[in-house]
Amino acid sequence: MIGQTPNNFSYSRLSVAALLRLFVLVCALALAGCSSKGTEYDPTANWAAEKLLADGKTEMSSGNWKLAKERFSAIEARYPFGIFAQQAMIDLAYCEWKDKESEKALATIGRFQQQYPAHASMDYMLYLKGLITFTPPSALFANLTGQNPGERDQRSMRQSFAAFNDLITRFPDSKYAPDARKRLVWLVDTMSQNELFIARYYYERYAYVAAVNRAQIVLTDFEGVPSAEPALYIMMMSYEKLGMTELRDDTQRILLKNFPNTRLIEEGFTDKPAWYNPLSLF
Repeated sequence: MIGQTPNNFSYSRLSVAALLRLFVLVCALALAGCSSKGTEYDPTANWAAEKLLADGKTEMSSGNWKLAKERFSAIEARYPFGIFAQQAMIDLAYCEWKDKESEKALATIGRFQQQYPAHASMDYMLYLKGLITFTPPSALFANLTGQNPGERDQRSMRQSFAAFNDLITRFPDSKYAPDARKRLVWLVDTMSQNELFIARYYYERYAYVAAVNRAQIVLTDFEGVPSAEPALYIMMMSYEKLGMTELRDDTQRILLKNFPNTRLIEEGFTDKPAWYNPLSLF
């Protein structure tokens, strides 16, 4: 009995060890199977950059933004250098914008500008950047809500202005320049109306100094815009309320000199200003 105990104990230990090895082997095979399945479901795993780009453009032309983005992102990840990666980044930015991922699109454009500052398609990327941040409401929406686009936050409009202005300055002969110029006209007019709206808001709430400051921005930052006439009138009336008669008279002379047919001095603001949304330009 005593002599058999070690042998029985040894067999027991061997059985446990064998089971453990078998368990480890099964787990390893399962993990390998999962790994092989992962690559099996990626049909583009061995695609060349040229094929990825061509397929991405096909998906893009069909409006399949998600698949197109996957193809272009794959090029960046697998083939980060060369003309295919550059074109993939250009197309990726467009697809992100169309897929309502504006922040990602702007980030992609920013990376492109840093990596390829002298690229032949830089004019297009600046134009796309301007379009992404150029978000006026449709004429129908503006009519339904009665909202003046000039009443909105100007951050995106200023970004759009900077992009379009950079485009026409650096690439005046670009095929995108004519449309960019039209949009710049709209942006300047809209941003000046925003300042005018705020100036009038302050004036109607008896904050005359603030009204003058805002009206002055219209004159200094947006020369020659239609908003200059009511801006001068707000300044004139604010000086009147502040008892600053000399400045009031000087402002009135400037108003009459530049707008001899103005009716604001006699009639004032008779109603809420109408808004013309010139989206038909685009």
